[in-house]
Amino acid sequence: MVEPIDRATRRWCLLAAAACALPLLMLVPGWLAAVLVATGLLAAYSERPWPAWMRLLLTLTIGGLVLGAYGFRIGRDTSCAGLLAMLMLKPFETHSLRDAHSLLGFSLFAPFAAFLQDQGPLSLSLALPAVALSLIAWSRLVPGKHASLVPSVRQAAASLAMAVPMALAGFWLFPRLATPLWGLPENSFSRAGLGDRMTPNEWLDALVDDSAAFRARFIGNTPPRTQMYWRGPVLVHFDGEAWTRDIGAISMPGPALQSTGATIRYEVMFEPTERRDLVVLDLPLTTPPQSQLNGELTAVSAEPVNNLVRYVGESAPQARFTDPLPGWQRRVALSLPPGHDPRTIAMARQWQSEDPDPLVLTRRFMAMLESDFKYTISAPPVGFNATDDFLFETKLGFCQHFSSAYAVFMRAAGVPTRVVTGYVGGHYNKIGKYWLLKGKDAHAWNEIWLEGRGWVRVDPTAAIAPENILDTLDDLQARQEAGLAGAAAGMLEPMFDGTDFLRRQWNQLVLGFNAARQQNLLRPIGIDEAQAWQLVTAFGIGSALALGLTLWFLLHQHRDRSPPLVQAWRALVKSLRRAGWTKEPSEPPLSFTRRVAAELASDGPALISVSQRYTDWRYAGRELTDEEQKALIRGLRGFRITRRNRP
Repeated sequence: MVEPIDRATRRWCLLAAAACALPLLMLVPGWLAAVLVATGLLAAYSERPWPAWMRLLLTLTIGGLVLGAYGFRIGRDTSCAGLLAMLMLKPFETHSLRDAHSLLGFSLFAPFAAFLQDQGPLSLSLALPAVALSLIAWSRLVPGKHASLVPSVRQAAASLAMAVPMALAGFWLFPRLATPLWGLPENSFSRAGLGDRMTPNEWLDALVDDSAAFRARFIGNTPPRTQMYWRGPVLVHFDGEAWTRDIGAISMPGPALQSTGATIRYEVMFEPTERRDLVVLDLPLTTPPQSQLNGELTAVSAEPVNNLVRYVGESAPQARFTDPLPGWQRRVALSLPPGHDPRTIAMARQWQSEDPDPLVLTRRFMAMLESDFKYTISAPPVGFNATDDFLFETKLGFCQHFSSAYAVFMRAAGVPTRVVTGYVGGHYNKIGKYWLLKGKDAHAWNEIWLEGRGWVRVDPTAAIAPENILDTLDDLQARQEAGLAGAAAGMLEPMFDGTDFLRRQWNQLVLGFNAARQQNLLRPIGIDEAQAWQLVTAFGIGSALALGLTLWFLLHQHRDRSPPLVQAWRALVKSLRRAGWTKEPSEPPLSFTRRVAAELASDGPALISVSQRYTDWRYAGRELTDEEQKALIRGLRGFRITRRNRP
C-alpha cells in the first residue's frame, strides 16, 4: 500500500533537496543552471504525478542538454551535472512516503559530489546546512515523532555534532594519499589557461578567465613589478598559425645558471589545472618538490596537478646562462615555416643588413610598435600570412600577436628567439600581503639568445604606450560595471580582499594539509617518520576515542531526566519484573503493588507503604521535605523480597 505524505512534509523534503542541489548549481554553466532550476520548480509545483511518457520525454531532453553543455564528452563535470539533473527531476515522482525517503537519500549525494569539483569554504558552507535540512526533513517522515520544528532541529544538530569527532580523526590521522582511492576521471573540459599551444583564439579563453591561477607571497624583499614574470611553458615551434612546445627540450634537464645579483624567495599556492606545468619566478634557481626544471627552464610536476600545490621557490632575475646554446636548439629557435610572412622576413633581413646587433634590432622593432600599434583584445582576424597581416595591415592585437610577430621578425634576422608563456601583473591583497594572479593575467613574452648572456627576456607588449591601449579585460569589465560609482568600487575592494584571504587561509590550513604537515602533527607524540601502519594505528585509536565520545554523548542525551523519586519507582518496577511481576501499562502504581503484596508473606505491608507514599506525592500533590524524599527513595530502591506465600 502506498502511504501518501502531507503537503507540509513534501515541502520540507523539496526544500532539503533544493539546498543539497545548490553547491552543484554553482558549478554548472549559467544557462544550464537556469534550465535545471526551472525544471525543479515545475516539478515542485506538480501536485500529481505526470504520465510516464511525459516524464520520459522531459528526462531525455534534460539529459541531452546536459551532454550538450559539456560537448557530449563524459567526465567528472558531466557526471556531476547529470546527477544534478536527476535530482531536479526526482520531485516529479515524489508523492509518497517511500518516494520522500528516496529523494532525501539521493539528495545527500549532491553536496558530496560538489566536493569532487570544488573543495572551497563556500562549498562546505552550503553543504552543512543542506545536510542539516535533509536530517530535519527525514525526522519529520517518522510517524508521530518531531511533529514540531524545534525537536527536529535539535535532533539534526545532535546528529551533526556526533559526526564531528570521527570526521576530525579521519582528517588528521588517515594516511594522506597522492591520488584518491576512487581514481577520479578528468573533466570533459580542461581549465582555460597555459598549455602546449598558443593561437589567438585559444588565448582569448585564457584572457577572459577570472578564476584564480595561483597566489604568491614573497619571503623577504619584494621585487619590483617589472621583475614579476611567472614562467610557464616555452613555445619554440611555429607553423605559421600556432606556437607549440619542443618535445625534446621537455625531457631534458634544465641548463646551468650563474646567479648574479639579489635572489628572491617566494611561496606559491598553485590551483589545480590537470596539467603538469607549474609556474616559477623568472629565472628559477630551485624547483618545487616532486618536479624538475626541463631544458626550457619550465617546472614540470611528476604528476598532473589535480590538487592544490604549495611550494617555496628561489629565483635570480639577473642570472646568466653558463653553457653555450646547443646546435639543435639554435636550429629550432631560428626555424620558420616556408612560404609564410614574406614582408616580415624581407623587413627583418633589411634591418639586419643595416645593423645586425640583436639589441639594436629590438629597439627599432619596439619603436615601431610604440608609434603605430594599439593593444586590444578585440583584434580582427588574420589570414595565411598572420604576422604580415598584423604588422602591416591591422596593427591591432594583444600579447599573443606581439610576441609571435617579434619572434618571427627576430628569427628572420638570424637571432634565436622563442616565446615564453606565463603570468604577469596580478592583484595585491593588502590584508593577506600576497599577490593573486588569475587566468586573465596570462601573458606571453619572448627570449632572445645573446652570446655571453644566454636567453634574455624581451616583452614587446610592454612597448605599447598607455594611450595606445584600446581595451583590456579590465576595461571591458569596467564598462559593464559602469553603474557602480568609483567610490563604491573602492569600498568593495576590502571585501574582495577579505574574501580571497579567507580562501587562501582555507587552502593553507585545510586543502594544504598534506603528508608533511601530518608528520609534523604526529611528532609531539613521538612519531618522527610515520609509517603507514603507524598512521593506521593512530587513526584507529583516534576513531575509537571519537566513537567513545559519540557513545557517551548518546547515553548522556538519552539518560533518564525524570525526578529522582520517579527514577526510584521505575527501579522498583524493574526489580519486581525480574522477580516475575510485570506492571500493565494502564495499571496504577498502588493497584500493582497490592497485587504483588497479595503474593508476599511478610514483605507486603512494606511494599504497600512505600507505594502509598509515592502515589500521594506523585498524584495527590503531597509535599515532601528533602529528608522525606531521600527516605522514600531509599525505601523504593532498597525494597527486597525475602519470602513469598506458599501456593
